[in-house]
Amino acid sequence: MTIVLASESASRKAMLDAAGVSFEARAAGVDETALKRELLGVPGADVAMILAEAKALAVSLACPGQLVLGGDSLVEVAGRQFDKPASREQAVEHLAFFSGKIMALSSAAVLARDGQVVWRHVETANLRVRALSDSFIDSYLHSEWPHVAACVGVFRIEARGVQLFEAIDGSHFTVLGMPLLAILTALRNFGELTA
Repeated sequence: MTIVLASESASRKAMLDAAGVSFEARAAGVDETALKRELLGVPGADVAMILAEAKALAVSLACPGQLVLGGDSLVEVAGRQFDKPASREQAVEHLAFFSGKIMALSSAAVLARDGQVVWRHVETANLRVRALSDSFIDSYLHSEWPHVAACVGVFRIEARGVQLFEAIDGSHFTVLGMPLLAILTALRNFGELTA
C-alpha cells in the first residue's frame, strides 16, 4: 500500500524509501511561521507535534481514504527555539549560540485519514554541541552552505554536521527528522506494512 508523506523533506523521503515504505510526497502548504507566532511559550516538542498535525490534516483532506504522514522537527537551545537559518549570517549566529550547549531536537509524526488524526508520536534527542571556534564555523559553513539552510539546527547529521557534537542521547532517526521506528510500528498496526 502507499501512504502520503505531507512533506517535501529530502531526509524524510530518504528514510521512508530506505525502510521500504511505499509513499507519495505532497507539500502541505501550511504557514509554519504564522502557526509558530501563535505558539510562543509552548514547549518545543508540543510545537513540533502541532505543526506535524497541521501538515497531516491539510494533506489528508485532499487525499480521501489515504493514510497521510505529517512530520516536523524543532530545535531548542537554552530555552530558545530555532528555525532554519534565513541566511548564512544567521547560520553563523545560530552556531555560535549553540556552542558548548545542549540542543534538544524534537521530531514529531502524525498520521491522519480523511481529516482526522489517527495516531501521533514525538521523540526528543539531546545533542551536546562541542565548543565551536569561529574558524571552525567559517570552514563548516564554507563546505555545508547552502545545504544546511533547509535544516533546523544548521546541520546534516549524515554529513559534516556530525562534527558539531560531542555526544548524542536519542534515536538517530529522530535526529534525522522522524521517529521512524514508532512510525513503522504504527504503519504495521494500520495494515500499511506487513506485520
